[in-house]
Amino acid sequence: MTQDIPPLTSALPPAHGQANASALIHDGAGAYLLHLRDDIPGIWEPGAWSLLGGGREPGDRSLEETVRRELQEEAGLSIPHLAPFAEEEARASDGTSVPIHLFVGQWSGDPAALPLTEGVMLHWFRPETLPRLRMAQSTRDLIRRHAEMFPAATLSGAASSTTAATTAPAGRRTPRPHTLVRTDAGKAVLNVIGVHLYLENSDGEVLLGLRHPDSAYAGSTWHFLAGHCEQESAVACLVREAQEEAGLVIDPRDVEYAHAVHLVDTPGTPPRMQLVFRAHRWRGNPEIREPDKCSRWGWWHPQALPQPIVPYTRAAIDGIQAGRLYTERGWS
Repeated sequence: MTQDIPPLTSALPPAHGQANASALIHDGAGAYLLHLRDDIPGIWEPGAWSLLGGGREPGDRSLEETVRRELQEEAGLSIPHLAPFAEEEARASDGTSVPIHLFVGQWSGDPAALPLTEGVMLHWFRPETLPRLRMAQSTRDLIRRHAEMFPAATLSGAASSTTAATTAPAGRRTPRPHTLVRTDAGKAVLNVIGVHLYLENSDGEVLLGLRHPDSAYAGSTWHFLAGHCEQESAVACLVREAQEEAGLVIDPRDVEYAHAVHLVDTPGTPPRMQLVFRAHRWRGNPEIREPDKCSRWGWWHPQALPQPIVPYTRAAIDGIQAGRLYTERGWS
């Protein structure tokens, strides 16, 4: 259908009601980046090693934007890809706790070269050295949990495995069973849920967006209109993202499941279940509503997709065209 068819402050400020976000940064070889805080009475965990991060400010449109702003302000650090990892209560040594949303990302630079504006220093540490450091037990536990989920050997070898998997022709890989990774506490590795819009006009062309060059994910690459679920159903997320990103109005009753791609996208990040939904009717023309994320919308024939395109986006379109409901990518 065409668009004209009618509808349907500090790393962890001690403010209990405030949303906080921090970054768990690893180098892909088993080391984690920690921040030695100023030893000033009255601040959160003075003189302790902690993660970079801080509290959400009025101008932040998401907690990912919060943590990216804090990384830039505190250390001039920009991480190409940050993935949600956990939502927990961070506990200080004095028993104080605050809610915190944690993101994980990979970087392997020299911390001493970063323009640090807060705290004393940044340094790489391996999990086995953590007991010797002054730090909150909750931070120590978090790093150990990530290290158990994604051992260094897995991280260093994942890139080549992922590359080999993503170059295999879509639909020709035979699904195989995978071991569920669990921590010593028995907690399963949680999968990130992404929601994607498959919109097809009367000419059989699919709507794709060209990501902004500085976008946190897939800069200068074509991709579905997409987003992450935020305490909502997948269809509700789809409807919200369509309105926020492109000004499109979609009735949930006109949405149906089309395809899923289960993938390991980036070494060291949680697996992702990318759900794709088809909308049969909508109102409005695609607009640039979030220019920091998408610089252009375009309609493309499935047999003549633009380049470069996110690999799993192409895999999903190929799967939909072939009538398949499921694809796996990046699993070894």
